[in-house]
Amino acid sequence: MVYGYARISTAKQDIERQIRNIMTLEPSAKIYQEVFTGTKTTGRKELQKLLSKVMPGDTIIFDSVSRMSRNAKEGFELYKKLYDEGINLVYINEPYINTNVYRDATKTMVPMTGTDVDVILHGVNEYLITLAEQQIKIAFEQAQKERDDLSERTKQGIETARRKGKQIGRARGTRVDTKKAELSKKKMLKYSKAFGGSNTDKDLISMLGIDKNTYYKYKRELLSEMA
Repeated sequence: MVYGYARISTAKQDIERQIRNIMTLEPSAKIYQEVFTGTKTTGRKELQKLLSKVMPGDTIIFDSVSRMSRNAKEGFELYKKLYDEGINLVYINEPYINTNVYRDATKTMVPMTGTDVDVILHGVNEYLITLAEQQIKIAFEQAQKERDDLSERTKQGIETARRKGKQIGRARGTRVDTKKAELSKKKMLKYSKAFGGSNTDKDLISMLGIDKNTYYKYKRELLSEMA
């Protein structure tokens, strides 16, 4: 089986480019995609779902190494784990670290001679393997560096805006009502005992499908408006 994995950090980003690149390389690829912010791979439901299905001999295609991981240590460890399990990894933008390239590098060893020279040849072979692994590590380190640089530029931009007196985020004491919030509040006014209905807070939390903190936040806002 050939799989593809695509990830974006926010819903505002376009994931279609990644999917298009994967499908161009392998039209039969089964795509797993998700929106996930952060560097950890453990919190990505679709990636974990894919990793639970993939079998030895299968292939996973990524648009770039950063889509797999932007944490250098974790990314390299996952790469090695999948490689050892016989999973083929393909990175469209970094083909030099595809597992077939790494596999070829580990096979291109200097043959032993059965003499004392083998001590030196063994060292040469170890060096070649280390060199191949280093290329993989560098690719993941570059992905982490890009993330860290972006985070730092964002912080500096926010600080610059603050120094110029610009409002960052919502002003304190203001709120933005989304359509979901408005709908939830309408149902609360209709069904909650606090507003003349017959349902308890617990009933409403379950009915609305929102967490407890959000529910009581809406309730406070409604009571404040009525007061």
